[in-house]
Amino acid sequence: LVGRDAAKLRATQELVAATAVQTLIIAADIQQAAECRRIVEEAHVAFGRIDALANVAGHAGLEPIAKVTEASWSAMIDTNLTAVVHLTAAAWPHLAVKGGTIVNVSSMASFDPFPGFATYAAAKVAVNMFTRCTASEGTKQGIKAVAVAPGAVETPMLRSMFNEKMIPGSRTLAATDVGQIVADCITGKRAFTAGETIQVKSP
Repeated sequence: LVGRDAAKLRATQELVAATAVQTLIIAADIQQAAECRRIVEEAHVAFGRIDALANVAGHAGLEPIAKVTEASWSAMIDTNLTAVVHLTAAAWPHLAVKGGTIVNVSSMASFDPFPGFATYAAAKVAVNMFTRCTASEGTKQGIKAVAVAPGAVETPMLRSMFNEKMIPGSRTLAATDVGQIVADCITGKRAFTAGETIQVKSP
């Protein structure tokens, strides 16, 4: 379990502890390539193997194209795309030992972007293509890859941009539902075509 907020990581670890599943929490900033490599190595040392990688971190913000800055573009790309690339590259040698699964969380914005989501949508389109490339290159090593593209998900990030009038709660997905799809792709409970982007539309 990786994130920048150690307190939130500990809280999540406590929730998982109820299932008796062993967890490792790593406080890190995935925008840094060196941190991505550290994450993978610490996980490998702790568990002795790596079977799957779930790239679920995301950064979004409403920003008209005319207002895009170098800093805002970098923040969008570094979290949503560059981190996926670096984490995948770092995990690759370990996943190639016995095969494994990579799940990248994309967005329905990569198919139908909301106004102000140009940079976010562009980053997620790139994630979709990177997933296809990962699946293609991973075939010989038994590495499978799939992207999951949810619509509006009820999260603090969503509510920082849209209030209930703009997107009612009845039109949002539960984060747990999206998480279940990710888990099912990893465990084999959900079948998918290598490299595909699974669209999960909001109600």
